[in-house]
Amino acid sequence: MSDESNFENLVEPKGFNPGLIVLLVVASLLLIFLVGNYALYVYAQRTLPPKKKKPVSKKKLKREKLKQGVSAPGE
Repeated sequence: MSDESNFENLVEPKGFNPGLIVLLVVASLLLIFLVGNYALYVYAQRTLPPKKKKPVSKKKLKREKLKQGVSAPGE
């Protein structure tokens, strides 16, 4: 009987597993980072003007029209 009581005294209730705490902290930071990025992306899409497209050169227009089989104007 004395062996059982000694065993019960040696096993102390521990708090959370330290590995679990680290995992929860890292996972929560990653989640906050991703949610913040998404929020910034949505905000930027609403407020910033759309990007201007680069002007297409006349040379490229000519090539595209030749590929499609339409003669370029002035030829």
